Amino acid sequence: MLVRTTLVSRLSKTGRCLPQQSSSAMRFFSAENPLDKPWIDNVSMDTDVVHGGVKPCPQTGAILTPAYLSTTFVQESVDKYLDKGFSYSRTNNPTVKVLEEKVAKIENGYDSIVVGTGMSATASCINAFMKTGDHCVITNCSYGGTNRICREQFEPFGMEFSFVDFTDPKNVEAAIKPNTKMIFSETPTNPTLTLADLDAISAIAKKHDVLHVCDATFATPYITRPMDHGCDLTIQSLTKYYDGLNIGTGGALIARTPEIYERIKLVQNMHGNIMAPMTAFLILQTMKTMGLRIKQQSASAMKIATFLESHPKVTKCVYPGLASFPQKELADRQHRNGLHGGMLWFDVKGDPIKLMDTIKRPWTLCENLGASESIITACAVMTHANMLKEDRLKVGIVDGFIRISVGIEDPDDLIRSLDDALNGL
Repeated sequence: MLVRTTLVSRLSKTGRCLPQQSSSAMRFFSAENPLDKPWIDNVSMDTDVVHGGVKPCPQTGAILTPAYLSTTFVQESVDKYLDKGFSYSRTNNPTVKVLEEKVAKIENGYDSIVVGTGMSATASCINAFMKTGDHCVITNCSYGGTNRICREQFEPFGMEFSFVDFTDPKNVEAAIKPNTKMIFSETPTNPTLTLADLDAISAIAKKHDVLHVCDATFATPYITRPMDHGCDLTIQSLTKYYDGLNIGTGGALIARTPEIYERIKLVQNMHGNIMAPMTAFLILQTMKTMGLRIKQQSASAMKIATFLESHPKVTKCVYPGLASFPQKELADRQHRNGLHGGMLWFDVKGDPIKLMDTIKRPWTLCENLGASESIITACAVMTHANMLKEDRLKVGIVDGFIRISVGIEDPDDLIRSLDDALNGL
């Protein structure tokens, strides 16, 4: 049976996920509120990232959505069970629901689930739509945790994964089998920054009646919204640019349609991996500055990449904004508003480990990315150490691969620190 055409049928056989809970929650947030004055039409993403899905509290006038730290919610009577939309915070929580609706709005989806980490979102996606005997075509260069969970958890369950070079959509189509249920893109990839042509791959997915999911964590909705390019699901590690302050961990799985949403909501409820209300409250605040941060990070990354590309101790620098970027035409076509993000990587003449061990602040040697602080990472021994070495080398993550996540500091300070470290090699 085909994936898209049978999804509704599958849901009807298993029962609607949370027929009262989810719909009541949405009615709760769309209820008439005298403090929520009329809005002008067609506000921008910068406005939605601040206000989307958030309404003043009708009881107190509080401008922020409260952190509802209650495990359970009192019901007026049995007959009115779930009239207010909530029963138990493993299933739905008022603070978490506001974040889910806000993320979906910004990502141009129907609705979303938010969970504890980006990896939880990835696991939820595969668990929701694949089973023993199913096949997935997945990029051969992805976040290391994605590669690991496919090999170490899902393949032993009898699922098949073909790790394919997504820079040419023909490779994707050639890898499709009769039992293929999912195409898993990542753009830009972590850490090599290769791009997937989402329009072309979505057309392939539609032609073969399989789901297309895209991890767009590096891009964020400010740079690429997979839903705009025909994807069925979007994955975001909210830990990265949504949070942006190294405060909280979180993940989001955004659905294009009500049917897909019902399925992932059921999986969220069964797994019990819903985000904690306090974390949701914090990300509702930190994400308000996402646009400001990404614009600054993109401008700074371009300045730093230009510097690195011309430095005599640098053998290669890769950044989608550079004219030398191998997929420059696709970057300019697929990336919104001329933004290319805060991530780049480079190789050096000399010992790269020495550079990372001796570089001065404001650079920080650690994992994570997308934060306000600028981060330098040795991917081969840190973020992608769990990849098979031959797979890692095949996609270009050599032992000396240096990934940097540009923060919001003065780019001239960051350049002076890099120059000093490079000249010391």
